[in-house]
Amino acid sequence: MAEKIKIALKRGASCVGCDIAIVNFNEELFTLLSVADLVFSPTLLDVKYDDLKKMPDKSITIGFYHGAVRNSDNEEFAHIMRDKCQILIAYGACAHMGGIPGLANVTDKIAIFKKVYKETFSTVNPDGTLPEEKSLDKEGHELTLPRFYDEVYALDDIVDVDYYVPACPPTSDINNKILTVVKEFVEEGKPLPPKGSIIASEKTLCDECERKRSGEIKVDRLYRIQEIAFDEEKCFLEQGIICLGPATRAGCGAVCTAANMPCRGCMGPTASVTEQGASMLSALASVYGMTDRETELSEEDIEKLMMQIPDPLGLFYRFSLPKSQLGRVVKERVE
Repeated sequence: MAEKIKIALKRGASCVGCDIAIVNFNEELFTLLSVADLVFSPTLLDVKYDDLKKMPDKSITIGFYHGAVRNSDNEEFAHIMRDKCQILIAYGACAHMGGIPGLANVTDKIAIFKKVYKETFSTVNPDGTLPEEKSLDKEGHELTLPRFYDEVYALDDIVDVDYYVPACPPTSDINNKILTVVKEFVEEGKPLPPKGSIIASEKTLCDECERKRSGEIKVDRLYRIQEIAFDEEKCFLEQGIICLGPATRAGCGAVCTAANMPCRGCMGPTASVTEQGASMLSALASVYGMTDRETELSEEDIEKLMMQIPDPLGLFYRFSLPKSQLGRVVKERVE
């Protein structure tokens, strides 16, 4: 048998759901461990950060980094993982595109700290004390915290990335694709995919969704899913419920739509576009019939239509804001 490869898992700004996704390999986890040794994973193993730092450069075959880069600690270990791993994978939507933490790019550090530490009713902080990178405890010992950044970054904004695994979190179907790639690489010497590949489908989520579609979609208004009694077998968009399937990459098995929840776009944009939000807006314009009667619509008509979408930014860029052309909200400079 070929010599086992070494695998490491490291999280950045993450909910730890991607660690759980690894555990959800279930019995297939033993198949993975038959060809690989897990040498670093703070969530799953009793290891310390110094253990990773002391490993020789490129001694780890494959590294999975999940989570966005939100602070100096995230960035430091992104570089360490890049140094220690021969292959670095951006695992999950946050590492891939910035994910839900990336929605913080609509504001900045000062506003976030003000809200969390001075204005919120859930924090007992009568003096309005803000976290500092360095401070002293009651005994005079210096305490340090990572530097909190104004902006949230995807992994490839910080270091070179070899492969991308989308979804929030990656599904068992996606994990099985990874497992197949790893096993064939180790046991058969089969070449790995081209650098920069996204381990998913080239199709749209609509192509793998099994909900029934009647043809061209035309609706007069949009609904949130809780606002109507919907047909559990029919396409969401045909019922006026926003589903990001037309603008989202396939490969997850359409598990959300199968469970009667519209797609929210965690797989990222399709192979043919880079701007997921703009692609979905274009699809909605067609659904509304706006493209056919653009000259007939007044500003009031368009505003009325858009008011049916309570949070356009959070809906269309929920997982992809840092990698979109918007990137972050630009504020007017006050002189």
